[in-house]
Amino acid sequence: MLLNEHKSKTLFDKAGIPVPEGYAVFPGEETAFKPDFPLPWFLKSQVLTGGRGKAGGILRIDDVADFSKTARQLFELKIKGHTVPFIRVEPGAEIVREFYVSLTVSRERRCILLTIGREGGVEIENLGADNLLVQEIKLPGGLAPNQIRAAFFHLGLQKEQLKEFATLLTNLFNGMLDNGLLMAEINPLIMTPDNNFIALDGKVEVDDNYADLTPEMETLYQREHATPEENIARDAGLSFVKLPGWVGLMVNGAGLAMATMDLLNFSKLPASNFLDLGGAADQQRMETALELLFGDNQVKAIFINLFGGILSCEKVALAMQGALGGNAPQKPIVVRMSGKDAESGLKILKELHVDNLHMAADMKSAIDILDTLKPTDAQVVDFPAPMDQAAGTRPAPTGYENDAVFGIDKHTPILVQGITGREGQLHTRLMLEYGANVVAGVTPFKGGQEVLGVPVYNSIAEAKRSHEIGASIIFVPPRMAADAVAEAAGNAIPWAVCITEGIVQHDMLATFEQIKDSPTRVVGPNTPGIIVPGQTKIGILPTTPFMPGPVAVLSRSGTLTYEVADRLTTAGIGQSLCVGIGGDPFIGINFVDMFEMIRNHNETKAVVVLGEIGGQAEENLAEYVMETGFDKPVISFIAGQTAPPGKRLGHAGAILEKGGGIEHKLATMAKAGFAICPSLEAVSEMTAKVLK
Repeated sequence: MLLNEHKSKTLFDKAGIPVPEGYAVFPGEETAFKPDFPLPWFLKSQVLTGGRGKAGGILRIDDVADFSKTARQLFELKIKGHTVPFIRVEPGAEIVREFYVSLTVSRERRCILLTIGREGGVEIENLGADNLLVQEIKLPGGLAPNQIRAAFFHLGLQKEQLKEFATLLTNLFNGMLDNGLLMAEINPLIMTPDNNFIALDGKVEVDDNYADLTPEMETLYQREHATPEENIARDAGLSFVKLPGWVGLMVNGAGLAMATMDLLNFSKLPASNFLDLGGAADQQRMETALELLFGDNQVKAIFINLFGGILSCEKVALAMQGALGGNAPQKPIVVRMSGKDAESGLKILKELHVDNLHMAADMKSAIDILDTLKPTDAQVVDFPAPMDQAAGTRPAPTGYENDAVFGIDKHTPILVQGITGREGQLHTRLMLEYGANVVAGVTPFKGGQEVLGVPVYNSIAEAKRSHEIGASIIFVPPRMAADAVAEAAGNAIPWAVCITEGIVQHDMLATFEQIKDSPTRVVGPNTPGIIVPGQTKIGILPTTPFMPGPVAVLSRSGTLTYEVADRLTTAGIGQSLCVGIGGDPFIGINFVDMFEMIRNHNETKAVVVLGEIGGQAEENLAEYVMETGFDKPVISFIAGQTAPPGKRLGHAGAILEKGGGIEHKLATMAKAGFAICPSLEAVSEMTAKVLK
């Protein structure tokens, strides 16, 4: 959740960071505005984008009579396509020096970075490395006095200013932790003639997971920055992003949604939105989703693309039946269903016997149908063609040694953390039905009970007295899940599979730092888990898409894992193992770790890697493959290639974020000899070729 300057300063003030006095003024309020601070006044446009100063979004007035006219001028302004919903008005400040300060959660370095600049301003990222001092802050340890001193001396401040500066940095850091912030940026931090510090501008990013778990954070969300559609979707718990095309998109699972968006865009049928139903699609959600798409004049047709894994296609069809109320949809809808209950779901929709509802057997058929629905005046949105590259050569092994073994099979004894909860009980039953060796469960204060014949203990330590444990699977609510991971690692359980999503990033940062010396291999969090087809599963993966065979599937997306495994199985290609490494910014084992374990895994003859835009996971894997001479064929697919650039508020992203975007990611993978698939359809085809 990105905050504008006004809300950021509200949070800073609460944390004890000095900020200028300031008031929010909305359109229509400009004539009644009468602050009690002296002129000059600065009128500052409140938008969630950078560059407002260069765009004329900050104006100074020296006469009260100029206020209304200047305010209206800003309200009529557009800054990088963003309208100005309101302005913040502040008095002028006397400035002796300007500095830059930010605290940012770093995905790459797995810590919080404290960045200090001797100079601040709009060109901070271009002022050179000498201007900046970047220090790593590890959790749970926190900001150390020596780091404060290093920042202080970097700025060349006077000795008598150390106490105030230390208080400011300490308050900023504590405010970050107390409010679940991913970034807290002050640019500029000014020093006044009386040697006081004031945050003249501020930008904040809140962890969405923390906001979801903390209802009072909702007061910081400014609905004026979002479109009505985005607010409706947010209220309904839908993931929704507006795009410039004409095909309304409704999918379950972010990975499949990104892959489908790419398919539409590459097929010159550009998507008008990204709408992820997630794992729940009841009638109310379906009604909201359809209302959004029916009400958007830009949407000319709708593509519903579902793969039933945990989500039942039949339940989605029933929800859709209820949402339509027996009537034909207002706009053409093309439906493709596969996976769990797909046949019964499609049957329900066919039996509606209404116009404007088209069933597609597969994605290619859906694209063909959508092409016939293309309006004559459809907006043209050009995207570069997807990269399509067969497997190339890579460096031969050069004496690299490795003894790692995957080591999970039908005999692996499994413990379920959170076994007495609804999800824990459901998936314990499904794992048992698949043949998994579930030997124990843990729920505090439920020790002595049984669930599905599995004994329950109060702690892992207690369970270990009676059972050998080879792996733990975690079904614990987000607030307690990081501690559950720490408990598994503290007891040296060989594998810990954390299914839980929505964990606050600070919590996982602290936990991974605490358990870094543990032998436990953590999978996740936010993972569907592990399946060794025909032997065992430790997770929530549906079993129907999988069959035993020679191909390992490693994925950042749950839904894409099921989708691709199903395509491989249909093509007669089985899987040796499938692992969802987790969709969160901070996870345990990554692609490189898994490759280390399977390079000597005799059952694995080839590897399918399902990646996504963002992060460096795929680039790191490609570099590992080249450095170590990994000699098994690698087939890859990257979802989200046509996604709009991610949002990162403030200059901290430009200073700290690395990576060259999707082109760099694909080029690095190609250099490592990966077979790069342009579509999901190509994955099984390329896999069959490399196995010959």
